[in-house]
Amino acid sequence: MTAALGAAFAMVACNGGGGAEADNKKVEVLVFKGGYGSDFYEAAAEEFNKATGKEVEVIGDPRIDQQVQPRMQKGDPPDLMYPGWRFDHWKAVDDGAIMDLTETMKSKPASGEGTWGDTFEPALLKLGQYEGKQYVLPYFFSVIGWWYDPDLFAEKGWAPPKTYAEMLNLCQKIKAAGIAPITYQGQYPDYMISGMLTPWMISSGGLEAFNACQNLEPGAWKNPAVIKAATMIKELSDMGYFQQGATAMSHTESQAEFVNRRAAMIPCGTWLNSEMKESMPEGRKMSFFLPPVIGDGAGDPTAVMIKIEPWMVPAEAKNKEAAIDYFKSMTTVEKAKQFVTEKGTLMAIKGANDVELPGYLQGAADAFKNSNATYAPLWREWYPTLYKAVEGAITELLNGQLTPEAFGEKIEAEAEKIRNNPDIPKRKVS
Repeated sequence: MTAALGAAFAMVACNGGGGAEADNKKVEVLVFKGGYGSDFYEAAAEEFNKATGKEVEVIGDPRIDQQVQPRMQKGDPPDLMYPGWRFDHWKAVDDGAIMDLTETMKSKPASGEGTWGDTFEPALLKLGQYEGKQYVLPYFFSVIGWWYDPDLFAEKGWAPPKTYAEMLNLCQKIKAAGIAPITYQGQYPDYMISGMLTPWMISSGGLEAFNACQNLEPGAWKNPAVIKAATMIKELSDMGYFQQGATAMSHTESQAEFVNRRAAMIPCGTWLNSEMKESMPEGRKMSFFLPPVIGDGAGDPTAVMIKIEPWMVPAEAKNKEAAIDYFKSMTTVEKAKQFVTEKGTLMAIKGANDVELPGYLQGAADAFKNSNATYAPLWREWYPTLYKAVEGAITELLNGQLTPEAFGEKIEAEAEKIRNNPDIPKRKVS
Protein backbone atom coordinates (compact mmCIF):
# COMPACT_ATOMS: atom_id res chain seq x y z
CA MET A 1 0.00 0.00 0.00
CA THR A 2 1.39 3.39 -0.98
CA ALA A 3 1.87 6.14 1.56
CA ALA A 4 -0.73 8.27 -0.21
CA LEU A 5 -3.32 5.50 -0.16
CA GLY A 6 -2.56 4.73 3.48
CA ALA A 7 -3.04 8.39 4.32
CA ALA A 8 -6.36 8.39 2.45
CA PHE A 9 -7.57 5.39 4.46
CA ALA A 10 -6.44 6.99 7.69
CA MET A 11 -8.27 10.20 6.82
CA VAL A 12 -11.54 8.54 5.87
CA ALA A 13 -12.79 8.18 9.45
CA CYS A 14 -12.94 11.95 9.86
CA ASN A 15 -14.46 12.67 6.45
CA GLY A 16 -18.15 12.35 7.17
CA GLY A 17 -18.31 8.95 8.88
CA GLY A 18 -16.58 6.67 11.30
CA GLY A 19 -18.23 7.89 14.50
CA ALA A 20 -18.78 5.94 17.71
CA GLU A 21 -21.52 3.94 15.98
CA ALA A 22 -18.95 1.79 14.17
CA ASP A 23 -16.24 1.49 16.82
CA ASN A 24 -15.19 -2.10 17.56
CA LYS A 25 -18.06 -3.52 15.55
CA LYS A 26 -17.76 -5.84 12.58
CA VAL A 27 -18.91 -4.19 9.38
CA GLU A 28 -20.58 -6.70 7.05
CA VAL A 29 -20.26 -6.18 3.29
CA LEU A 30 -22.09 -8.63 1.02
CA VAL A 31 -21.08 -8.56 -2.64
CA PHE A 32 -22.05 -10.31 -5.84
CA LYS A 33 -19.16 -12.50 -6.97
CA GLY A 34 -19.47 -12.22 -10.73
CA GLY A 35 -16.97 -12.02 -13.55
CA TYR A 36 -14.67 -9.70 -11.62
CA GLY A 37 -14.71 -11.76 -8.44
CA SER A 38 -14.69 -10.38 -4.90
CA ASP A 39 -10.95 -10.48 -4.18
CA PHE A 40 -10.47 -6.76 -4.85
CA TYR A 41 -13.07 -5.78 -2.25
CA GLU A 42 -11.59 -8.25 0.24
CA ALA A 43 -8.07 -6.88 -0.22
CA ALA A 44 -9.38 -3.31 0.06
CA ALA A 45 -11.07 -4.25 3.34
CA GLU A 46 -7.81 -5.63 4.74
CA GLU A 47 -6.00 -2.40 3.87
CA PHE A 48 -8.83 -0.31 5.31
CA ASN A 49 -8.86 -2.31 8.53
CA LYS A 50 -5.11 -1.95 9.03
CA ALA A 51 -5.27 1.80 8.42
CA THR A 52 -8.34 2.55 10.56
CA GLY A 53 -8.53 -0.17 13.19
CA LYS A 54 -12.01 -1.09 12.04
CA GLU A 55 -13.23 -4.59 11.18
CA VAL A 56 -14.76 -4.82 7.72
CA GLU A 57 -15.63 -8.31 6.53
CA VAL A 58 -16.43 -8.87 2.85
CA ILE A 59 -18.48 -11.92 1.87
CA GLY A 60 -18.70 -12.69 -1.85
CA ASP A 61 -21.00 -15.22 -3.50
CA PRO A 62 -22.45 -15.68 -7.02
CA ARG A 63 -25.91 -15.93 -5.40
CA ILE A 64 -25.40 -13.35 -2.69
CA ASP A 65 -28.97 -12.17 -3.27
CA GLN A 66 -30.14 -15.37 -1.57
CA GLN A 67 -28.43 -14.16 1.59
CA VAL A 68 -29.41 -10.51 1.22
CA GLN A 69 -33.13 -10.98 0.61
CA PRO A 70 -34.08 -12.92 3.77
CA ARG A 71 -31.88 -10.74 5.94
CA MET A 72 -33.51 -7.60 4.59
CA GLN A 73 -36.93 -9.09 5.30
CA LYS A 74 -35.93 -9.98 8.89
CA GLY A 75 -34.61 -6.47 9.58
CA ASP A 76 -31.04 -7.77 9.92
CA PRO A 77 -29.36 -6.45 6.76
CA PRO A 78 -25.64 -6.16 6.04
CA ASP A 79 -24.01 -2.75 6.47
CA LEU A 80 -23.13 -2.33 2.79
CA MET A 81 -24.12 -4.41 -0.21
CA TYR A 82 -23.67 -4.99 -3.89
CA PRO A 83 -26.31 -7.72 -4.31
CA GLY A 84 -26.16 -8.08 -8.10
CA TRP A 85 -28.74 -8.06 -10.85
CA ARG A 86 -31.18 -10.53 -9.27
CA PHE A 87 -31.96 -8.14 -6.41
CA ASP A 88 -34.71 -5.58 -7.08
CA HIS A 89 -33.13 -2.55 -5.49
CA TRP A 90 -35.83 -0.13 -6.69
CA LYS A 91 -38.50 -2.13 -4.88
CA ALA A 92 -36.26 -1.96 -1.81
CA VAL A 93 -36.15 1.82 -2.24
CA ASP A 94 -39.96 1.88 -2.46
CA ASP A 95 -40.12 -0.17 0.72
CA GLY A 96 -37.90 2.32 2.56
CA ALA A 97 -35.23 -0.36 2.98
CA ILE A 98 -32.37 1.62 1.36
CA MET A 99 -30.63 4.57 3.01
CA ASP A 100 -31.04 8.01 1.45
CA LEU A 101 -27.44 9.09 0.75
CA THR A 102 -28.25 12.58 -0.53
CA GLU A 103 -26.68 14.42 2.41
CA THR A 104 -23.83 11.91 2.62
CA MET A 105 -22.80 12.84 -0.92
CA LYS A 106 -22.09 16.36 0.38
CA SER A 107 -19.51 15.07 2.87
CA LYS A 108 -15.79 14.96 2.19
CA PRO A 109 -14.25 12.16 0.12
CA ALA A 110 -11.53 9.88 1.45
CA SER A 111 -8.98 12.01 -0.41
CA GLY A 112 -8.98 15.04 -2.64
CA GLU A 113 -11.04 18.22 -2.67
CA GLY A 114 -14.74 18.90 -2.99
CA THR A 115 -17.51 16.56 -1.91
CA TRP A 116 -17.79 12.81 -2.12
CA GLY A 117 -20.43 13.28 -4.78
CA ASP A 118 -17.89 15.15 -6.90
CA THR A 119 -15.84 11.93 -6.97
CA PHE A 120 -18.28 10.27 -9.38
CA GLU A 121 -19.07 10.78 -13.05
CA PRO A 122 -22.32 12.85 -12.87
CA ALA A 123 -24.18 10.89 -15.57
CA LEU A 124 -23.51 7.63 -13.73
CA LEU A 125 -24.29 8.98 -10.27
CA LYS A 126 -27.65 10.19 -11.56
CA LEU A 127 -28.66 6.63 -12.42
CA GLY A 128 -28.83 5.87 -8.69
CA GLN A 129 -31.22 8.71 -7.96
CA TYR A 130 -34.98 8.60 -7.49
CA GLU A 131 -37.14 11.68 -7.11
CA GLY A 132 -34.01 13.78 -6.64
CA LYS A 133 -32.55 11.65 -3.87
CA GLN A 134 -29.47 9.42 -4.01
CA TYR A 135 -30.04 5.81 -3.01
CA VAL A 136 -27.71 3.77 -5.19
CA LEU A 137 -24.02 4.35 -5.92
CA PRO A 138 -22.10 3.17 -8.98
CA TYR A 139 -18.67 1.57 -8.94
CA PHE A 140 -17.53 -0.13 -12.13
CA PHE A 141 -19.77 0.16 -15.17
CA SER A 142 -20.29 -1.38 -18.59
CA VAL A 143 -20.65 0.22 -22.01
CA ILE A 144 -22.95 -1.53 -24.46
CA GLY A 145 -22.14 -1.65 -28.16
CA TRP A 146 -20.83 -3.84 -30.96
CA TRP A 147 -17.56 -5.75 -31.36
CA TYR A 148 -15.31 -6.78 -34.23
CA ASP A 149 -11.93 -8.43 -34.73
CA PRO A 150 -9.53 -5.62 -35.80
CA ASP A 151 -6.99 -8.03 -37.30
CA LEU A 152 -9.63 -9.80 -39.38
CA PHE A 153 -11.05 -6.49 -40.59
CA ALA A 154 -7.58 -5.18 -41.50
CA GLU A 155 -6.81 -8.41 -43.35
CA LYS A 156 -10.02 -8.13 -45.38
CA GLY A 157 -9.89 -4.38 -45.88
CA TRP A 158 -13.10 -3.84 -43.91
CA ALA A 159 -13.94 -0.96 -41.54
CA PRO A 160 -16.46 -1.00 -38.68
CA PRO A 161 -19.64 0.65 -40.00
CA LYS A 162 -20.79 3.99 -38.63
CA THR A 163 -24.17 4.03 -40.36
CA TYR A 164 -26.81 1.43 -41.12
CA ALA A 165 -26.23 1.88 -44.85
CA GLU A 166 -22.52 1.19 -44.37
CA MET A 167 -23.41 -1.88 -42.33
CA LEU A 168 -25.65 -3.33 -45.06
CA ASN A 169 -22.84 -2.86 -47.58
CA LEU A 170 -20.30 -4.44 -45.22
CA CYS A 171 -22.57 -7.38 -44.39
CA GLN A 172 -22.82 -8.18 -48.08
CA LYS A 173 -19.02 -8.33 -48.33
CA ILE A 174 -18.65 -10.41 -45.16
CA LYS A 175 -21.27 -12.91 -46.30
CA ALA A 176 -19.52 -13.21 -49.66
CA ALA A 177 -16.32 -14.06 -47.77
CA GLY A 178 -18.06 -17.05 -46.19
CA ILE A 179 -18.42 -15.56 -42.71
CA ALA A 180 -21.67 -14.80 -40.90
CA PRO A 181 -21.87 -10.98 -40.72
CA ILE A 182 -23.60 -10.81 -37.31
CA THR A 183 -24.25 -13.26 -34.51
CA TYR A 184 -26.22 -12.68 -31.33
CA GLN A 185 -27.08 -14.30 -27.98
CA GLY A 186 -30.47 -15.65 -29.01
CA GLN A 187 -31.34 -17.35 -25.72
CA TYR A 188 -30.94 -13.94 -24.07
CA PRO A 189 -32.75 -11.36 -26.26
CA ASP A 190 -31.62 -8.62 -23.87
CA TYR A 191 -28.45 -8.35 -25.97
CA MET A 192 -30.45 -7.53 -29.10
CA ILE A 193 -32.67 -5.10 -27.21
CA SER A 194 -29.59 -3.28 -25.89
CA GLY A 195 -27.45 -3.57 -29.01
CA MET A 196 -29.99 -3.04 -31.78
CA LEU A 197 -33.58 -2.20 -30.85
CA THR A 198 -32.86 0.55 -28.33
CA PRO A 199 -30.01 2.38 -30.12
CA TRP A 200 -31.97 2.30 -33.38
CA MET A 201 -35.07 3.65 -31.63
CA ILE A 202 -32.91 6.51 -30.36
CA SER A 203 -31.21 6.99 -33.72
CA SER A 204 -34.62 7.31 -35.38
CA GLY A 205 -36.59 9.24 -32.78
CA GLY A 206 -34.06 10.62 -30.35
CA LEU A 207 -33.80 9.91 -26.64
CA GLU A 208 -37.30 11.35 -26.36
CA ALA A 209 -38.75 8.31 -28.13
CA PHE A 210 -36.87 5.89 -25.88
CA ASN A 211 -37.74 7.74 -22.68
CA ALA A 212 -41.40 7.84 -23.69
CA CYS A 213 -41.29 4.03 -23.73
CA GLN A 214 -39.50 3.94 -20.37
CA ASN A 215 -42.05 6.37 -18.93
CA LEU A 216 -45.00 4.27 -20.18
CA GLU A 217 -46.43 7.14 -22.19
CA PRO A 218 -49.56 6.02 -24.07
CA GLY A 219 -48.78 4.96 -27.63
CA ALA A 220 -45.00 5.15 -27.13
CA TRP A 221 -44.37 1.56 -28.24
CA LYS A 222 -46.28 2.21 -31.49
CA ASN A 223 -44.12 5.25 -32.24
CA PRO A 224 -42.57 5.25 -35.76
CA ALA A 225 -39.11 5.12 -34.11
CA VAL A 226 -39.94 1.75 -32.51
CA ILE A 227 -41.37 0.38 -35.75
CA LYS A 228 -38.30 1.60 -37.65
CA ALA A 229 -35.93 -0.16 -35.24
CA ALA A 230 -37.93 -3.39 -35.44
CA THR A 231 -37.98 -3.10 -39.23
CA MET A 232 -34.19 -2.84 -39.32
CA ILE A 233 -33.82 -6.00 -37.24
CA LYS A 234 -36.26 -7.89 -39.47
CA GLU A 235 -34.50 -6.60 -42.58
CA LEU A 236 -31.14 -7.94 -41.39
CA SER A 237 -32.79 -11.27 -40.67
CA ASP A 238 -34.55 -11.42 -44.05
CA MET A 239 -31.29 -10.63 -45.85
CA GLY A 240 -29.57 -13.55 -44.12
CA TYR A 241 -27.07 -11.32 -42.33
CA PHE A 242 -27.64 -12.93 -38.93
CA GLN A 243 -25.80 -16.18 -38.26
CA GLN A 244 -28.00 -19.18 -38.89
CA GLY A 245 -29.10 -20.79 -35.62
CA ALA A 246 -28.18 -17.80 -33.46
CA THR A 247 -31.69 -17.59 -32.02
CA ALA A 248 -31.01 -20.86 -30.15
CA MET A 249 -27.51 -19.92 -28.94
CA SER A 250 -26.52 -19.01 -25.40
CA HIS A 251 -24.38 -15.95 -24.79
CA THR A 252 -21.16 -17.96 -24.56
CA GLU A 253 -22.01 -20.06 -27.63
CA SER A 254 -22.60 -17.04 -29.85
CA GLN A 255 -19.59 -15.25 -28.40
CA ALA A 256 -17.47 -18.30 -29.18
CA GLU A 257 -18.67 -18.06 -32.79
CA PHE A 258 -17.42 -14.48 -32.81
CA VAL A 259 -14.00 -15.05 -31.23
CA ASN A 260 -13.40 -18.02 -33.54
CA ARG A 261 -14.14 -15.87 -36.59
CA ARG A 262 -17.23 -17.74 -37.72
CA ALA A 263 -19.13 -14.47 -37.22
CA ALA A 264 -17.71 -10.99 -37.81
CA MET A 265 -19.72 -8.79 -35.42
CA ILE A 266 -21.67 -9.20 -32.19
CA PRO A 267 -23.56 -6.89 -29.79
CA CYS A 268 -22.36 -7.07 -26.18
CA GLY A 269 -21.13 -5.07 -23.21
CA THR A 270 -17.58 -4.45 -22.09
CA TRP A 271 -17.66 -7.67 -20.07
CA LEU A 272 -17.19 -9.62 -23.32
CA ASN A 273 -13.41 -10.02 -23.02
CA SER A 274 -13.68 -11.10 -19.37
CA GLU A 275 -16.21 -13.80 -20.29
CA MET A 276 -14.27 -15.13 -23.29
CA LYS A 277 -10.58 -14.64 -22.46
CA GLU A 278 -10.11 -18.23 -21.31
CA SER A 279 -11.46 -19.67 -24.57
CA MET A 280 -10.09 -17.16 -27.09
CA PRO A 281 -7.45 -18.36 -29.56
CA GLU A 282 -4.00 -17.05 -28.69
CA GLY A 283 -3.39 -13.56 -30.04
CA ARG A 284 -7.06 -12.98 -30.90
CA LYS A 285 -8.24 -9.38 -30.43
CA MET A 286 -11.57 -7.61 -30.16
CA SER A 287 -12.46 -3.95 -30.53
CA PHE A 288 -15.55 -1.91 -29.67
CA PHE A 289 -17.69 0.35 -31.85
CA LEU A 290 -21.02 2.08 -31.30
CA PRO A 291 -24.10 0.58 -32.96
CA PRO A 292 -24.38 1.89 -36.53
CA VAL A 293 -26.83 4.80 -36.70
CA ILE A 294 -29.47 5.81 -39.20
CA GLY A 295 -27.78 8.44 -41.33
CA ASP A 296 -30.68 10.88 -41.34
CA GLY A 297 -32.01 10.01 -37.89
CA ALA A 298 -32.95 12.38 -35.10
CA GLY A 299 -30.72 10.82 -32.47
CA ASP A 300 -27.25 11.86 -31.35
CA PRO A 301 -24.72 9.56 -33.06
CA THR A 302 -22.52 9.74 -29.94
CA ALA A 303 -25.26 8.39 -27.63
CA VAL A 304 -24.02 5.44 -25.62
CA MET A 305 -25.80 2.92 -23.38
CA ILE A 306 -24.24 2.19 -20.02
CA LYS A 307 -25.09 -0.06 -17.10
CA ILE A 308 -23.88 0.55 -13.57
CA GLU A 309 -23.26 -2.02 -10.84
CA PRO A 310 -25.27 -0.69 -7.86
CA TRP A 311 -23.97 -0.48 -4.32
CA MET A 312 -26.20 0.60 -1.43
CA VAL A 313 -26.47 0.96 2.33
CA PRO A 314 -29.55 -0.69 3.92
CA ALA A 315 -31.67 1.72 5.94
CA GLU A 316 -31.52 -0.61 8.98
CA ALA A 317 -27.79 -1.26 8.79
CA LYS A 318 -26.13 -1.19 12.21
CA ASN A 319 -22.80 0.30 11.10
CA LYS A 320 -23.71 2.78 8.39
CA GLU A 321 -20.90 5.27 9.00
CA ALA A 322 -18.11 2.71 8.98
CA ALA A 323 -19.61 1.06 5.90
CA ILE A 324 -19.67 4.40 4.11
CA ASP A 325 -16.10 5.09 5.15
CA TYR A 326 -15.02 1.77 3.66
CA PHE A 327 -16.79 2.51 0.39
CA LYS A 328 -15.26 6.00 0.34
CA SER A 329 -11.84 4.38 0.61
CA MET A 330 -12.60 2.31 -2.49
CA THR A 331 -13.65 5.37 -4.48
CA THR A 332 -10.37 7.27 -4.27
CA VAL A 333 -8.93 7.85 -7.73
CA GLU A 334 -5.88 5.76 -6.86
CA LYS A 335 -7.95 2.79 -5.71
CA ALA A 336 -10.32 3.08 -8.67
CA LYS A 337 -7.41 3.14 -11.12
CA GLN A 338 -6.15 -0.03 -9.47
CA PHE A 339 -9.52 -1.68 -10.18
CA VAL A 340 -9.35 -0.63 -13.85
CA THR A 341 -5.82 -2.03 -14.16
CA GLU A 342 -6.49 -5.30 -12.34
CA LYS A 343 -9.97 -6.07 -13.62
CA GLY A 344 -9.94 -4.55 -17.08
CA THR A 345 -13.18 -2.63 -16.85
CA LEU A 346 -14.24 1.01 -16.62
CA MET A 347 -14.93 2.87 -13.38
CA ALA A 348 -17.51 5.47 -12.41
CA ILE A 349 -14.87 7.51 -10.56
CA LYS A 350 -13.62 10.67 -12.28
CA GLY A 351 -10.10 10.24 -13.63
CA ALA A 352 -9.96 6.51 -12.91
CA ASN A 353 -9.99 5.55 -16.58
CA ASP A 354 -7.02 7.81 -17.41
CA VAL A 355 -4.62 4.87 -17.37
CA GLU A 356 -3.14 2.70 -20.08
CA LEU A 357 -6.16 0.65 -21.05
CA PRO A 358 -6.14 -2.73 -22.79
CA GLY A 359 -6.95 -2.49 -26.49
CA TYR A 360 -10.39 -4.05 -26.17
CA LEU A 361 -11.43 -1.41 -23.64
CA GLN A 362 -10.04 1.72 -25.30
CA GLY A 363 -12.85 2.10 -27.85
CA ALA A 364 -15.53 1.87 -25.18
CA ALA A 365 -13.70 4.36 -22.95
CA ASP A 366 -13.41 6.78 -25.86
CA ALA A 367 -17.09 6.36 -26.73
CA PHE A 368 -18.11 7.18 -23.15
CA LYS A 369 -15.69 10.09 -22.88
CA ASN A 370 -16.79 11.64 -26.19
CA SER A 371 -20.50 11.03 -25.78
CA ASN A 372 -22.95 13.91 -25.63
CA ALA A 373 -25.69 11.62 -24.34
CA THR A 374 -25.54 8.59 -22.06
CA TYR A 375 -28.57 6.49 -21.27
CA ALA A 376 -29.48 3.32 -19.40
CA PRO A 377 -32.28 0.73 -19.69
CA LEU A 378 -33.93 1.70 -16.41
CA TRP A 379 -37.25 0.19 -17.49
CA ARG A 380 -35.68 -3.28 -17.38
CA GLU A 381 -35.55 -3.03 -13.59
CA TRP A 382 -38.72 -0.96 -13.20
CA TYR A 383 -41.05 -3.14 -15.27
CA PRO A 384 -39.59 -6.66 -15.59
CA THR A 385 -42.78 -8.12 -17.10
CA LEU A 386 -42.69 -5.52 -19.87
CA TYR A 387 -39.05 -6.26 -20.55
CA LYS A 388 -39.82 -9.98 -20.67
CA ALA A 389 -42.57 -9.28 -23.19
CA VAL A 390 -40.14 -7.38 -25.42
CA GLU A 391 -37.64 -10.24 -25.20
CA GLY A 392 -40.30 -12.67 -26.34
CA ALA A 393 -41.55 -10.38 -29.10
CA ILE A 394 -38.00 -9.89 -30.44
CA THR A 395 -37.70 -13.66 -30.89
CA GLU A 396 -41.10 -13.78 -32.59
CA LEU A 397 -40.01 -10.95 -34.89
CA LEU A 398 -36.88 -12.86 -35.87
CA ASN A 399 -38.86 -16.05 -36.41
CA GLY A 400 -41.30 -14.29 -38.72
CA GLN A 401 -44.22 -14.62 -36.31
CA LEU A 402 -44.60 -10.84 -35.90
CA THR A 403 -44.35 -7.93 -38.31
CA PRO A 404 -42.64 -4.77 -37.02
CA GLU A 405 -46.07 -3.16 -36.67
CA ALA A 406 -47.45 -6.17 -34.77
CA PHE A 407 -44.34 -6.06 -32.57
CA GLY A 408 -45.21 -2.50 -31.54
CA GLU A 409 -48.87 -3.34 -30.99
CA LYS A 410 -48.02 -6.31 -28.78
CA ILE A 411 -45.64 -4.37 -26.54
CA GLU A 412 -47.99 -1.41 -26.32
CA ALA A 413 -50.71 -3.75 -25.06
CA GLU A 414 -48.39 -5.00 -22.32
CA ALA A 415 -47.44 -1.42 -21.41
CA GLU A 416 -51.14 -0.59 -21.14
CA LYS A 417 -51.63 -3.40 -18.60
CA ILE A 418 -48.86 -1.96 -16.45
CA ARG A 419 -50.21 1.58 -16.78
CA ASN A 420 -53.58 0.38 -15.51
CA ASN A 421 -52.19 -1.70 -12.65
CA PRO A 422 -52.28 0.40 -9.46
CA ASP A 423 -50.09 -2.12 -7.63
CA ILE A 424 -47.07 -1.43 -9.86
CA PRO A 425 -45.15 1.75 -8.89
CA LYS A 426 -44.75 4.10 -11.87
CA ARG A 427 -41.41 5.83 -12.44
CA LYS A 428 -40.14 8.44 -14.82
CA VAL A 429 -36.79 9.21 -16.44
CA SER A 430 -35.95 12.79 -15.57
